[in-house]
Amino acid sequence: MRVSPGETGSGAATGVPYPGRVDTTETDTWRKLTAKQQPSWPDAGELTRAAAELRSYPPLVFAGECDLLKERIAAVARGEAFILQGGDCAETFDAVTADAIRNKLKTLLQMAAVLTYAASVPVVKIGRIAGQYGKPRSKDTETRDGVTLPAYRGDSVNGFEFTADARIPDPRRMVRMYHSSAATLNLVRAFTTGGYADLRQVHAWNQDFVASSPAGERYEVLAGEIERALRFMEACGTDPEELRSVEFFSSHEGLLLEYESALTRIDSRTRESYNTSAHFVWIGERTRDLDGAHVDYFSKIRNPIGIKLGPTTSPDAAISYLDKLDPHREPGRLTFVVRMGAGVVRDKLPALIEKVTSEGHQVAWICDPMHGNTFEAPSGHKTRRFDDVLDEVKGFFEVHRGLGSHPGGIHVELTGDDVTECVGGGDEIVFDDLGTRYESACDPRLNRSQSLDLAFLVAEMYRETR
Repeated sequence: MRVSPGETGSGAATGVPYPGRVDTTETDTWRKLTAKQQPSWPDAGELTRAAAELRSYPPLVFAGECDLLKERIAAVARGEAFILQGGDCAETFDAVTADAIRNKLKTLLQMAAVLTYAASVPVVKIGRIAGQYGKPRSKDTETRDGVTLPAYRGDSVNGFEFTADARIPDPRRMVRMYHSSAATLNLVRAFTTGGYADLRQVHAWNQDFVASSPAGERYEVLAGEIERALRFMEACGTDPEELRSVEFFSSHEGLLLEYESALTRIDSRTRESYNTSAHFVWIGERTRDLDGAHVDYFSKIRNPIGIKLGPTTSPDAAISYLDKLDPHREPGRLTFVVRMGAGVVRDKLPALIEKVTSEGHQVAWICDPMHGNTFEAPSGHKTRRFDDVLDEVKGFFEVHRGLGSHPGGIHVELTGDDVTECVGGGDEIVFDDLGTRYESACDPRLNRSQSLDLAFLVAEMYRETR
């Protein structure tokens, strides 16, 4: 992660400590509106104390970094770059370890290397990391063996264990979410700037279980080509500093409005409000009511933001979101993350793109091929077929190619571990394998081998659109 050039990290010009004071007067208008998917906190006083504690803490990211990401996404919207966004469905406090964080980062670095080299496109790297601790749910409760308890809403709200005590929403968990996110970001910054992300490590990223998989073997061939290209550059006397570290940005669904509001700060340079819990936050499919609390809050912050668009989204609704969230049509401000499902993406997506582009709007379009393709396996596990994930991405690219628009990226739930949660892939997982290493706290993720498979296939699709 880098701060934009010239950013000093201080507010010397105004005398206000960078990135500014806590003042949520303007952004707190969401409290007058309906806020969906919020926990039923049992102790209002404890919630108030937790939010006050969060407001006293330093920001997790800086406004200058958010502005830099906005510039990068603007390039995506212009057709000059590609977004790779990925990470856990739901982060857990127990997984805040060096190994787990490194493995997720390693997966994204490998995928980015494949896309950059094989597709010849700059890749904007965004992790679903350091904040993805809350999850929307289709039901408020869960019943097992005749016992009904509150649904698990992510570690930021309650516990995964199916007990009455664990399932009580606890505002103190948002404080722990902050500290877990801070620890994660510290390690990510160290990895991305301290040599681990140096492109000369392209072979070292593959020295584990994935190396013997079909995707890993294909990656080794590509890594060899990259290594030869680097040696050629060195022989010519060229050693770009950009190859020694990477720009890496954090993101999560801005679901818990008490948490997001508590981490909203006024930037000392611009006097604008920024959400400092992540560089990029998005509105989910279940909370995108145009007149709801989430859209209102997001309209008041200056971060680059995203909004999930499912198969029920109408073209007119897409324009309404633009009017509400990006009224000044600021380059890089708004990203549409489409999650249609493999069976309908080719039918539903064209009308959205045609409507938006016909009115002269330039947004980044990225594909979430995961959430529209979930089903229950015979074993009872929630899973996804790799072929369905791939087919939705194919449909996404086909639509853009047919319309002459830019397929701007992919948004994927993945892990760096050797899990068995999605069926299919080159190193094939079948239904009977799901119970072997099913470790997700919520939705099924691609493992690293499947993620690399996807990266190679996406690179091929991208080349076909150029």
